[in-house]
Amino acid sequence: MSAPLVTLAWTEEADRNLPLPAYASDGAAGADLCANFAPADRAAGLRLPPGGRALVPTGLRLAIPAGFEVQIRPRSGLALRQGLTLPNSPGTIDSDYRGALAVILLNAGDQIIDIAHGDRIAQMIVAPVVQARFALAERLDETTRGAGGFGSTGVGLVGGSGGVGSGGGA
Repeated sequence: MSAPLVTLAWTEEADRNLPLPAYASDGAAGADLCANFAPADRAAGLRLPPGGRALVPTGLRLAIPAGFEVQIRPRSGLALRQGLTLPNSPGTIDSDYRGALAVILLNAGDQIIDIAHGDRIAQMIVAPVVQARFALAERLDETTRGAGGFGSTGVGLVGGSGGVGSGGGA
């Protein structure tokens, strides 16, 4: 299978000297994205206090081929060392979106995080999309698991499997 082509364009205020998304190794699934601040914000960058969230521009717009999406995910090293994560992880960029790509960052750590212009802040994954069909039914087929959710398939659970308000989930 050939790799899908994601076409990139700079936003109007983008620093075109920053690198385009790139894979850090031959086996990398995600391509790194850089913070690309507007000219007035480049020198100062961004100070993100503990618990703080910010929308950080990448300076890019994407044309993703039909049948694919781009997922935005945290960089594992930043998440481990500083607590920098994405509150909507993975963020989804649909194939028909053509606006500016920005990343919602969350400081889940206990120290201020300084984000400089050009810092690698997240990674993007290109993934296939399957759109399902939906049908309403009076009843669903029965399974061994049934309505058990939120850890119900784990071993040695205390308190049973689900119950009122347990919802779904894995």
